[in-house]
Amino acid sequence: MRICMVLEGCYPYVRGGVSTWMHNCIEAMPQHEYVLWVIGAKAEDRGNFKYDFPANVVEVHEVFLDDALRLKSTGKDTTHFSSAEIEELRKLMLCEDPDWSILFRLYNKRQVGAVPYLMSETFLTILLEICQEKYPHISFTEFFHSVRSMFLPALYLMSTYVPQADVYHSTSTGYGGLLAVLGAWKYNKPCILTEHGIYTREREEEVLRSKWIPTTFKQYWINLFNMLARCSYNNAVRVTALFQRYSEVQVSLGCRPDKRVVISNGINVDRFRNIPPKIPNGFIDIAAIVRIHPIKDIKTMIHAFFQLKSHVPNVRLFILGDTDDEEYEEECITLIKQIQVEDVNLVGNVNVVRYLENIDFTVLTSISEGQPLSVLESLAAGRPCVTTDVGCCRELLYGAEGDNLGRAGICEPPMHPQAIAVAMEVIATRDDVRREMGEVGKRRIAERYRHEDMVDKYEINYKEVEAKWQASVLN
Repeated sequence: MRICMVLEGCYPYVRGGVSTWMHNCIEAMPQHEYVLWVIGAKAEDRGNFKYDFPANVVEVHEVFLDDALRLKSTGKDTTHFSSAEIEELRKLMLCEDPDWSILFRLYNKRQVGAVPYLMSETFLTILLEICQEKYPHISFTEFFHSVRSMFLPALYLMSTYVPQADVYHSTSTGYGGLLAVLGAWKYNKPCILTEHGIYTREREEEVLRSKWIPTTFKQYWINLFNMLARCSYNNAVRVTALFQRYSEVQVSLGCRPDKRVVISNGINVDRFRNIPPKIPNGFIDIAAIVRIHPIKDIKTMIHAFFQLKSHVPNVRLFILGDTDDEEYEEECITLIKQIQVEDVNLVGNVNVVRYLENIDFTVLTSISEGQPLSVLESLAAGRPCVTTDVGCCRELLYGAEGDNLGRAGICEPPMHPQAIAVAMEVIATRDDVRREMGEVGKRRIAERYRHEDMVDKYEINYKEVEAKWQASVLN
């Protein structure tokens, strides 16, 4: 089978998380050919891959959102839009549910350019109607430029080259999901959606925190991402989630219940379960296996460690992972200097298996997560965790329904450094608690989160989707 993986903002440009999952899945299924269709933010990252691809990656196609900003007008546009196309364009700009096949034909088959449309009388007419109807009290000039910036990426992506495959598999809704649906439409093939985090919720948090989006337009941006989510949910043959609660969130966002399947993450348990207990060295060593990014909330981690250090002087913190936000990394370094906290080490990317040998437990302070591989790896190695109560972290530490093994760590609210500090102090100062939680974690991961089980489920998923699609075509 030739599988086109549609990836946005992760593999192969960023290490960890979804990228690690993607790389391991491709390696574990050599019977399939993989085409990577990847969306990056900046064209300067072209070819700057953090991974060596397995042999079954046969094509890589890169598309960058900032290329849309360099599109030029070719002069006065003479494109004629049919009444049906105008209606669907209006629905698109209202963030309703347009007929995507009409838009795909317009932008991908007819190759109507994004810029010519955004400079056209048709666009201006629709925009005036929406402004008068929805935003009568704001400057039309501001509205004009805001809407252009909102819709330019989606219009540009719909006009890009579409690689050919037997199935299109996106790891998110949003722009990645849009491209997967486009590929399925163009070649009459099925598409699959696998969400590690709930993309629309993550974008909503970013929009609400953003300083560059005027308050008046924040809900409009949120509506855009909700519309793109429905595009993915409505057109995917199968929608998978990492755990049951996220599967239920998918339904609340528009996914039909009968499309859903839960496939948990899995890791190579044997790589981690033989890591020996740490040899005492007079310190309690804590690791954060995490990329440095605002959504991981490294600043809360630093504040929590500062509070812990005032009570437990012999603790050290090691932050293991790359940065994909240099400005945020500098802010974290500045914070460390400002509050004068000692023994915080930004180590960078390392061999996690070897590093865990010298670690007592781990910490994760993310604002948003799915089912973090770093927590799975820590628990498999017998290292308990302190995490924020996001994504699947509570389930991993305390057990899902029917799991009576006990606790493998402590879960606290996000953005609450004092609570996180107290939790870390419990594990740092109680050898018996740390040892007992470590054993619980090893058992839970070995029983429920094995990589080979996850791969088998995805293989079954591909076969079922292919059979279901073929049956629908024949009927």
